[in-house]
Amino acid sequence: MAGPRLQAIFQRQIPGDHALLELARRRFREAGLGAEYYPDSPEELRDLLRHHPREQDRYTVHLPRDIRLLDASGRDRLCAFAAAADPRGAGLVVHDQPEVADRSADYVTAVRQLDTRLRGMGAAPLVLIEYAVGLEPAEFVALHEAVRDCPGISACIDIGHVGAFQCQRAFQRDHPGLDIWQLKSHTEGLRAHIAAVQGACRTALPTVLEMVASLGRLGKPLHFHLHDGHPSSTFSMYGVSDHLSFFREIPIPFSYRGSYALPTMFGPLGLQRIVATARASLPDEMLSFTLEIHPPEGRLPLGEYAPLFGHWQELANAERMQYWIEVLLRDHRLLLDACGG
Repeated sequence: MAGPRLQAIFQRQIPGDHALLELARRRFREAGLGAEYYPDSPEELRDLLRHHPREQDRYTVHLPRDIRLLDASGRDRLCAFAAAADPRGAGLVVHDQPEVADRSADYVTAVRQLDTRLRGMGAAPLVLIEYAVGLEPAEFVALHEAVRDCPGISACIDIGHVGAFQCQRAFQRDHPGLDIWQLKSHTEGLRAHIAAVQGACRTALPTVLEMVASLGRLGKPLHFHLHDGHPSSTFSMYGVSDHLSFFREIPIPFSYRGSYALPTMFGPLGLQRIVATARASLPDEMLSFTLEIHPPEGRLPLGEYAPLFGHWQELANAERMQYWIEVLLRDHRLLLDACGG
């Protein structure tokens, strides 16, 4: 399909052996969905590439979250991953750091040094600096403006992170000292502040759209991590409030505007607007989207894929993986529709 490159998280977050990866490989291949890998080491990356879903497709690699570009050792680790990637490697995603705000000159110098080093390696993947630690959006955009002339550096817009931190900022302005992340569905605090929480959530999409347009004006490739979220969500096994499907709603034990469920920050229509804004800003070949949705609770029979697990005595985790992949593929169909596929 012509259009932006579409991928999903390709990782074994559910306990089990390589049969789980083979299940993902087959289902991704059948759906025409690419992969973003999450290895802990260059050696693990090489192992994961044996399960690459589609032989000719490019891929991205999400690097360990403790890699800091300000540290020489962090830049060394990044270059080791770059060396482990094969020619299909399109990008290496690395988290930003709080020091982007208070040590911006040092951070820009480190990024420039990394860019020079990667160009010396030949055809290295792009380094995609991800919005992750909650910078003011203008600070993140300013970073990328400062390294606009570095061809090996570009941005990863994690819409869930951008939206979640914007919700926090918007709520905090009117409710100083009150933590929006503590207002979960089972708390009385949510009932008392529900209108303010939902008002803060409505500021997430405009903030994301503005960032997309601002970074698009730099004329460099853009990578996206796509997932939904809500400050009151308790679905994540990692204790975060995002990384949800765009079809998810947040159940509440009381009625708000006639419903016992809250909409998330974006939903399907919000995703469509984000994709449309990206495609209006840059050509499709400069865009890539990864569905970064974490495993939800649920199980699904393995059906025709059961022979992959013939050596397993207990299939619960295999069925959890099957369910997770089904959620990813449902959101993939939504993303395909948004891209006109």
